[in-house]
Parts: sequence; structure tokens; C-alpha cells
Amino acid sequence: MAEVYNLVSRGERIFRPILVVDDDPFRAFARCAALETVFYGVARAANAAEAFIRLDEPAFAGNLVLVIAGLNLPGLAGPAFVREVAARLPGTPILALGRAGETAEDYPGRQVCFLPQDASPQEILAAATEIEARPQARVA
Repeated sequence: MAEVYNLVSRGERIFRPILVVDDDPFRAFARCAALETVFYGVARAANAAEAFIRLDEPAFAGNLVLVIAGLNLPGLAGPAFVREVAARLPGTPILALGRAGETAEDYPGRQVCFLPQDASPQEILAAATEIEARPQARVA
């Protein structure tokens, strides 16, 4: 996966990095591959700690257009992880991929969108594209 920290132009659109936080390597690969068909700068973190290290990099975090959270293993995950990301990056959209039994109501917040855990890579790509296209995609 390409590590892109600056704005990158592709055709008539400008894309900034997307951080995919996913502890399942197979799902992460499929999700990142789908996203990379449209977006430049897709990066992956395998757990919450890795994600927070990336978010502490000003050049990376300052250009993020979206964080996709799909953590399922024990530890900091789910709504608690999403709340922490939202606190660290107010205004940056977050696409929460809920764990088994979770619903959109478990993920409140104006900057949070929800998809179920079993969303396909194509559904995630469609949601990311829609979120990125919103004029308020980065609400500071």
C-alpha cells in the first residue's frame, strides 16, 4: 500500500489519505484493495495502538480524509475506539464497521457513519466515496 502524506491529484479530484484500522489481515487486504481502486494514500493499522501512532504523525493525520474502524479482537475496539479517534481528530469522518450485534445507535456522533461488520469491500468503497465527496467531509 502506498504511503502518501501530501495531497495527491488523480484526474480532476484530490485525494488525501484514508486510514483503515482492521485487525483481520484478510479483510483488511480486501478492503484496502477496493479503496485503492479510487483513492490514493490508503494506509492500514492492525490495531488501536498502531492507529494512534499514525494519528500522532501531524503530516499524516492533518491530511486524513477518513478513518475506517473495523477492529474486532479484544482490547480497545468498537465504540470506545471510535470515540477516542473522534476526540483526537474532531471533524474527520469515521466509518465504523460494527462488530456482531452492534448497530448504528452504538456509534453516535455527527462525524461517524456506520456499516455492519459483514459489509463487502464494495459497500465500504461506496460509503467512503460518498463520505469523501461531502462538502463537510472535514468539519473543523
